[in-house]
Amino acid sequence: MKPATLLSFAALSLAAVFATGRAAGDSVVVRMGTILPSGTAQYSLIQELGETWRRESGGTVKLTLYPDGRLGGEAEMVKKLRIRQINAGLFSAVGLAEIDPSTNGLQIMPLTFRTWAEVDYVREHVRPLLEQRIRAKGFEVLFWADAGWVRFFSKTAAIHPDEFRKMKMFAWAGDARQFAIEEAVGCQPVSLETTDILLGLNTGMINTVAVPPLIGLAGQFYRPAPHMLDMNWAPIVGAAVVRTDIWEKIPPDIRARLKAAAEATGEKLRERGRLESEEAIKVMQQHGLQLHELTPAADAEWQELAAQLQPKVRGAIVPEDIFDAVELHLKNFRAGHKE
Repeated sequence: MKPATLLSFAALSLAAVFATGRAAGDSVVVRMGTILPSGTAQYSLIQELGETWRRESGGTVKLTLYPDGRLGGEAEMVKKLRIRQINAGLFSAVGLAEIDPSTNGLQIMPLTFRTWAEVDYVREHVRPLLEQRIRAKGFEVLFWADAGWVRFFSKTAAIHPDEFRKMKMFAWAGDARQFAIEEAVGCQPVSLETTDILLGLNTGMINTVAVPPLIGLAGQFYRPAPHMLDMNWAPIVGAAVVRTDIWEKIPPDIRARLKAAAEATGEKLRERGRLESEEAIKVMQQHGLQLHELTPAADAEWQELAAQLQPKVRGAIVPEDIFDAVELHLKNFRAGHKE
């Protein structure tokens, strides 16, 4: 081959590598951060997904997990995503809202959802729009998941909103709007990272925290806060996302198989998370957790509080079009599933 021809061939080969984003034999490492506790069934499912990806990609795609909030809270991990210290994350709506606030419509609407069937129906109807907005920010959604209903754990027994207003309540660090709304309804929010909740409860920095039972058990929050209000405040809904530039380094045919595996994992996570959350309550009860049921009067007070929150959430925390879409789809679902 002549030198000029050789140079032209090399140039074309190099251009092909840049066009595809990877050379033959190159590997892609997906580094995923999450506050999900290791040792849980959900964590094991993510590990299994990593093994499936390795097998389906012929060993060219590796999933590396950083659980337990080792990389900080969700807001901090999103910052790490943006500066490429990690390139994927499994977040609740709180973390996803750092990418796009539309996802708040699935979680930050207190007492909106009554059942998991309602959550599933609404999520699937607003999902295309949510994923479109997340994609516009440079991320691809791998799957959607949830981790149980948010419950209130407190150091002293409480069932009425006024009783909780007297307490210092955990608030997600970095979420100034949620902090302001909690203040507006008379609560006493204290901003902390999730990794500091146990310390906050033990030292008196906070005396109540709203988390799903699974997290309450894994984080041992129920020990310093042994009272739980038996009320489904809101579902913890989240998703796994990966940077689009990393995802597109994977050949399309392999990418399709990995996405299908991720979707299957999301379905398993939702099923397992809901079951494990209820199991967690039983385990904590065996170790001293006390459940407190709502009285009719207390239930009415909470419903009134939720109604007061709605206009503060719409537009400020949940974009107006998403808020309205959630309410519309929920209305349609209930019309077809009358109790």
